[in-house]
Amino acid sequence: MEVKGAFIFLAPQSNGESAWVITPEVHLISVAVNNYEEAAQVAKKLVYEGIKAIELCGGFGHKGVAQVVEAVDGNAVVGVVRFDTHPALNRQSGDQLFE
Repeated sequence: MEVKGAFIFLAPQSNGESAWVITPEVHLISVAVNNYEEAAQVAKKLVYEGIKAIELCGGFGHKGVAQVVEAVDGNAVVGVVRFDTHPALNRQSGDQLFE
């Protein structure tokens, strides 16, 4: 069974870069986003394109996860890598960074 999934990670000042990894079992797109709003928009687009599972990077705080879950509206499952503070975001969560 082929699974179509996505990994969305926070990379402020990114240009929406993305890359696919394709194996017989998994088709995974990795997408850089600038902030929570962009993540929600990207997640909606990915679901429209057939993505059924989305994993969010550890930089997403609770508020960011909630925005993506709301954006996909039950049309994909959302999982989270968890850091209380993320080393690539100056030891902050996205909740702190984007407030």
